[in-house]
This record gives sequence, C-alpha cells and structure tokens, in this order.
Amino acid sequence: MSFAVAVYCASHNTVPRSYVDLADEVGAGLAARGWSLVWGGSAASMMGAVSRSARRGGVSTVGVIPRGLMGLEQADPDADELIVVDTMRERKREMDERANAFLAMPGGLGTAEELFEVWTSRYLGMHSKPVVLLDPDDHYAGMLDWVRELHSRGFVSDVGLGALVVTRTVEEALDACAV
Repeated sequence: MSFAVAVYCASHNTVPRSYVDLADEVGAGLAARGWSLVWGGSAASMMGAVSRSARRGGVSTVGVIPRGLMGLEQADPDADELIVVDTMRERKREMDERANAFLAMPGGLGTAEELFEVWTSRYLGMHSKPVVLLDPDDHYAGMLDWVRELHSRGFVSDVGLGALVVTRTVEEALDACAV
C-alpha cells in the first residue's frame, strides 16, 4: 500500500452539507497525491464522501468497521478492502497499523475520541506519525481552548500541545500529513 492517511470524520447524515463537501475535498486531495485512504468503513455522510472521492481519484480505500455498526454506519460495499472487526478497539488498532498519518475533520464524540487517542499516543512516544486536525470553521475551538487551559495549568506539556497540528485548509492538512 502506498502512503496511507487514516481519516476520522462523521458518519451521521444530519451534519451540514458543507462538511460532506469538505470530506469530498479531502478524498480528492488524497487521490491527487496518490495516497491511500484508511477510514471507518462507512458509506454515510462525511465518511462516505471521503471514500467515494478517493476512489474516483483512483486510490485504494481500506475501511475498518465493527460488525455491530455495519448497519448503523452503512458499511461501504465499494471499499477496495472492507475489514470487519468485533470491537471499536480493534477498529482503531487496524487503522493505526495501516496509516502513515492521521487526519481528523469535524465530527462528534467518536471523532474526538479517535483524535484524542492518536494525539495522546503520539505525545507519549508510542508512534511518530503526524496527527493533524482540519478545522476550517472553528468546529473544535472550544476543545482547543480547553486543552490550552489544561496546558496553562500544567496538565498538558509543551510536547503534548505540539503533538497536534491544527490546520484550516485541506491543502495545509495534507501538507502536514506528509511531514
């Protein structure tokens, strides 16, 4: 597999269209660079948009989905490879192992949880892969303010704070994944 980026984003069909369009742009950007996509295996919402766009651009897509979410998240039957696992922990492990970089886009609790896990493991030295947040419209502003407050109180180190690259555009995000 070529350079692969694990993308975390929403699978809820209730998200604003602008976020689905952003996911489409990320998939096209991955394809333009010839990079493979590793994602949660859903055909819905942002997840579906990023995978369809990447495939349209001719790159490989590897979806990883827990068996119990195949219906809820609408498992993507067009994935080049769809890996069905039993648990969320197995999903994350499989995605971690297959990715050269991690990119989180706007999302909900699941996206935030995945972001925090790869961010924390980077900071702890468990991997050295780039961890990038694409936040074009301050979706994560409150979370980032809270983390900076934790930093000012001594709960998050400079290294921990610096282990996440926050970007505003798809181009910046993909450039940061390549570092």
